[in-house]
Amino acid sequence: MTAVPLAVSTGPGFELRQPKGIAIVGGLLVAQLITLHSTPVMYLALDRLHVSFGSMFSSRNREVSRDPPVIAKCDGLSRAIR
Repeated sequence: MTAVPLAVSTGPGFELRQPKGIAIVGGLLVAQLITLHSTPVMYLALDRLHVSFGSMFSSRNREVSRDPPVIAKCDGLSRAIR
């Protein structure tokens, strides 16, 4: 992070450079925390909505399986088995 020296420097003209460094470092930290928090939360929320409302939009009523498909290998070919 090359903006850290801008944020903590004390030299001639630091009054003009320090706010820019603080804004860069603070913005990067806040954006990273929000991204690391919001991505899993949104994924889980959309997955729950899909499970709840998925059967409403399908042509036939079927149970939504939360198990991953089993991969079978035969003669060098892979296929998913449910």
